[in-house]
Amino acid sequence: MANMGMILKAVSGLMFAAGILCACAALLAHGGRFSARLDVLTHFAPFWLAGAALVLAYALWPCPPTLRASMAGLGLIGALASVALIAPEILRTPEPEAPATTPNQIKIIQFNTWGRNQDLIGTVRWIENQHADIIVMEECDGPIRELLMAGGHYHISRGMLGVAIFSRAPPSHKPFFLGPPWEDWPGIARATFTAPGGDFSVVGLHLTWPTQSWQKTQRRRVAEMLGRYDKNRLVVIGDFNLTPWSFALLHQDQDWGLRRLDKAMFSWPARPFWRGRIASPVPLLPIDHVYVGADWQMISINRGPRLGSDHFPVVVTLALKP
Repeated sequence: MANMGMILKAVSGLMFAAGILCACAALLAHGGRFSARLDVLTHFAPFWLAGAALVLAYALWPCPPTLRASMAGLGLIGALASVALIAPEILRTPEPEAPATTPNQIKIIQFNTWGRNQDLIGTVRWIENQHADIIVMEECDGPIRELLMAGGHYHISRGMLGVAIFSRAPPSHKPFFLGPPWEDWPGIARATFTAPGGDFSVVGLHLTWPTQSWQKTQRRRVAEMLGRYDKNRLVVIGDFNLTPWSFALLHQDQDWGLRRLDKAMFSWPARPFWRGRIASPVPLLPIDHVYVGADWQMISINRGPRLGSDHFPVVVTLALKP
């Protein structure tokens, strides 16, 4: 009986510590409105919510009566603060889908294929079977690039830092010069194509992690560059390393003048992500995103299957207004 009491006391101590952690982290995350460092905490809002809910559930049943009120308070604070971060994305009105018979459709695959891809052949086979018009790849190193080009079906628009765009139709002209300082740019590739009603452009991006201070600089340079395009006929797609409940992405949604089509589409991780030893049975973060201009209609957007990468692919079908 004494052992059971010690165990319950230890569990209560751990749950109390978890409650403090989740409540403090969720509350501090709201400081991301003003601080990029605190904004890092917003990305883990689902974790703070899950931890706070567990603490709240513990407070309602096995918790010792002397700790019940304080434990429930911590759980409730953490849960409410987390929900306040996540709710705007969950409640956001989804993009309406145009009829499948809409003309001038293109199919785009966005995929961080990962430098340690565990199934290159299977990955390329799946991509080829999709018969996509455009493929935007991040971490696109030599082997997978060569395998995809070997079939002779694609033209390649090479970018910076491992980002490339593959297309069945050749680009209509070369993109404009970006310019230094080069270290301020993220992974980026661009291509412009001829279509009814005028050219359209696709920009593929791979931002660094938000824990890196220069991600803000990368986003600023990208925003300046997008201002040189006709945004009505623009597609910006890639691995942003930002969740939709981060203030960085919310500001981006407002500032770019484009519509983000994805809604809480969890895309990472799809494979072991720590030295190959820890695997997640479900993706934990929605960090791959699709933005389009006013001249685009969405036919469909879906997450692809688990392949050899640590990301899931995103498959989007669009229709361009003539």
